[in-house]
Amino acid sequence: MESLITVLLKPGEGDRIVAGHPWIYHGEILRLTAPVVDGALVQVKDHRQRLLGVGFYNSRSKINVRILAPERVEVTEAFFEERIRTALAVRQRHMPGATSFRVVNAESDFLSGLIVDKYEDVLVVQISALGMDQRKAMIVAALQKIFTPRVILERSDVSSRKFEGLAESNGVISGELAGPVSVNLNGLKFETDLVGGHKTGMYLDQQANYQAVSEFAKGGQVLDCFSFLGGFGLHAARSGAAHVHFLDQSAEAIAASRRNAATNRLAEKCSFDAVNVFDWLKNNTAVKPHERVIPRFDLIVLDPPSFTRNRASVPDALRGYKEIHLRALKLLKPGGTLASFCCSHHVSADLFLDSLLSAAYDTRHILRRVALYGQSPDHPVIPMIPETEYLKGFAFEKVR
Repeated sequence: MESLITVLLKPGEGDRIVAGHPWIYHGEILRLTAPVVDGALVQVKDHRQRLLGVGFYNSRSKINVRILAPERVEVTEAFFEERIRTALAVRQRHMPGATSFRVVNAESDFLSGLIVDKYEDVLVVQISALGMDQRKAMIVAALQKIFTPRVILERSDVSSRKFEGLAESNGVISGELAGPVSVNLNGLKFETDLVGGHKTGMYLDQQANYQAVSEFAKGGQVLDCFSFLGGFGLHAARSGAAHVHFLDQSAEAIAASRRNAATNRLAEKCSFDAVNVFDWLKNNTAVKPHERVIPRFDLIVLDPPSFTRNRASVPDALRGYKEIHLRALKLLKPGGTLASFCCSHHVSADLFLDSLLSAAYDTRHILRRVALYGQSPDHPVIPMIPETEYLKGFAFEKVR
C-alpha cells in the first residue's frame, strides 16, 4: 500500500469525522505533513495522530478532504466495484421491483462527489469532485463490469464543479444514445431525455411517492402542479382519478407528459397547460369583492423545483411556498387532499410545514395530516450527514 501524506486536524475537529461525516473544510486543518497534489489520496489524523480515515484532497475546494473510508484503502477499480455493488444491494433490498433507480448517491453511499443513475439499460454518471473526476476511467470500468449497460452517459453539469476547479463534462462515454429513453416507474412508461432533462434526466427520488400519493386520487379531480414528465398525475390517472390536469411552465415537459399519457393509455383522463404555475394559481383563485373561490379539486399535488440554492434566499423561498399553499387550499374541496413537497436542503421540514400551516390559518381552513414523505430508498439518508436528507413532503386533508 502506498505511503500517504497526512492531513492533521485542529483539536476538536475530528469528532464529526468519527461520527461519519465525510467533509473536512479548510479551516479545520492544522497542517499537512508535506505538499500534496490536488486530487491525491491522503490520510487524515486528529491532533493526537489518531487515524480518522483516508480521502481525496483538493486545495481549491472549500471541502479540502472528502473521506472515503475510516481505514487505509487502495482506491482502484476493485475498490469502486466493491462500493458500487454494496450500494446496488441496498437498492435491490429496498426496491426489488425497480428497473430504474439511483445506484450511487454520493455521500449516502460513501462515494462523495459521485452519482450514478440507472435508467433501464442506460447509466448516467454525474461527478462533482476532483478526486472522483481523476478516477473516472476506474469508475466506468467498474460500472461496465457490474451492469454491462447499453450506454454510459455523463451529465457532470452541476454548478458545484466550478468550486472544485472543474469544467462541465457532458456526453456519451460508451455506447450510442439516439433520442429519449423509455423509463419504467412503478409499471408506467416515461419518455425521458437523458441528455437535456432535469438533474440526470428525471426525478427518481419521487418514485415511491408517485405511487403513495396516487392512493388519494380514486374517483377525484386532480391538479398536478409543476408536473414535469407527469409522474404524480399519471400515477393518479392510473389509480382511478376521474380527471387530471397537468401544469408546467416548460412547453417541452408538457409535450412529453402528453405523449406519456398517450403511451400509457391514459390520455382521455388528462388535460395539459404549459403555463407559469404561480400565474395559473393566481388567476384561478382571483374573485371579485364579496365573491368566493369555488373549490374544484379533490387532490392537488405541489412538487416545485427548489426555490432556494443557499441559506440567504430561504425567506424568499418560504414566501413562495406559502403563496402556492394559499392558492391550492382555496381550490381544494373540503375532504380533499393537498400533497406538497420541498426539495431544498436549506428549507427544513419544520419551516416548510410552517409555510403550509400559515397558509391554512390565513385561509381559515383546518387540516388533518394524513401522510409524511421523504426521498425514495435509492436516495438513502445518513443522519450524521444532514446533507443527504433534502426531500420532504406532507399530505393534508382539508377538514373544512
